[in-house]
Amino acid sequence: MPESPEPAVAAAARVYDYLLGGTHNYAVDREVAAQMLRAFPMAAVGARYNREFLRRLVRYLTGAGVRQFLDLGSGIPTAGNVHQIAQAEAPGARVVYVDYEPEAVQLGRELLKGNDFATTLQADLRDPDSVYAAHEVRELLDFSQPVAVLLISVLHFVTDDTDAVDLVRRYLAPLPPGSYLALSHLTQAGGRIGALQEESSRVYNKTVSESLAIRDRAQIGAFFTGLDLVEPGLVPLPDWRPVDPGYVPDEEDAPRQVGLCAVGRIPLDKVSDI
Repeated sequence: MPESPEPAVAAAARVYDYLLGGTHNYAVDREVAAQMLRAFPMAAVGARYNREFLRRLVRYLTGAGVRQFLDLGSGIPTAGNVHQIAQAEAPGARVVYVDYEPEAVQLGRELLKGNDFATTLQADLRDPDSVYAAHEVRELLDFSQPVAVLLISVLHFVTDDTDAVDLVRRYLAPLPPGSYLALSHLTQAGGRIGALQEESSRVYNKTVSESLAIRDRAQIGAFFTGLDLVEPGLVPLPDWRPVDPGYVPDEEDAPRQVGLCAVGRIPLDKVSDI
């Protein structure tokens, strides 16, 4: 990390960075991660599943012709960022990262120096009006063309269910037909795995500046009301379009059970009532 005072409270983005093997974290973040892993040892694998979903997702979207990405709650830059994947597949693809943590934004800006087609905005994703009004968004994204809104492992920080659904609707409202919503979200597992997950969540909510809302399948599916779900629909993270054609879901894979993801498309014949 850059030389700066050690924070007193862990941050979600830095804990996630540590779980992914990153270096942009402090002792307080590593201690929280260690407590989480003691309660739920599969957390690091779950973080990796989430990152792998993001990579497959961006490749799918660029293959579908998407050239504009709004990555909300993007967090600390780590290997395999959206712009790296999208621009490798489609040079000139445009990406706006949004995060409210100053160090995540600072690191993003350093990473993006010299890249005319990607930028980072410091803003709270819970305020879509401010995000869409920002000059970084208005200058880089063309809302007459499809945009992919990415909410990767971030909506569970919006703990009020009504607010979370309304938030998604407000982000989709100005987008043209053919735009996409992609998200991943923590969900509640059952049995022994669920009990471990609950203990891990208690540790997290006591020690990190953001609390978690773990939603069930129906609640996560509600975010996609009015959208056309891309196959295979709402599924565990590693089950969404796996690279290995011989992949078979492992029902005993604990990290697989605690995260769902999906991708939805605004229908070409539907504009106003998403």
